Amino acid sequence: MPAPRIVNRFLWLTLLIVLFDQLAPAQNKGFGLGIIVGDPTGLSGKQWLSRQTAIDVGLAWSFRNNGYVNLHADYLWHFESAITSSERFVPYVGVGGRLGTGSSTRLGVRIVGGLAFWPHEAPFDVFIEIAPIMDLVPSTTLTANGGIGARFFFR
Repeated sequence: MPAPRIVNRFLWLTLLIVLFDQLAPAQNKGFGLGIIVGDPTGLSGKQWLSRQTAIDVGLAWSFRNNGYVNLHADYLWHFESAITSSERFVPYVGVGGRLGTGSSTRLGVRIVGGLAFWPHEAPFDVFIEIAPIMDLVPSTTLTANGGIGARFFFR
């Protein structure tokens, strides 16, 4: 199935879930599901473990490398009081791993950094992030992922 068709179906599914499910009142608890657009582009999920820590996962494909699918998981630390503002801009850092498949299979370590925007009393976040990657299998190479995304948080 072509990648744009999957995105279209995912967006409709997300809309239906949002319309028929109750949303959590904040972004730093519960489970969030959404999209990330960049390289690669795809689905993004986030599960909060505490008020400052979370696990994020991504399942995405690369438009730059046709047919390349990327799966990643990161442990994140959030610094909610780092930026003083009437809005809620929250920097975060994390470390994790990634598995990439396509013409070859790649396994690597990610170090991610980003900035999230948490609207007051809204059940979603918007984020921008960059993640340098050191692939270890099949050979040692340096690459990077990056993108902008949004997630809705469910109770």
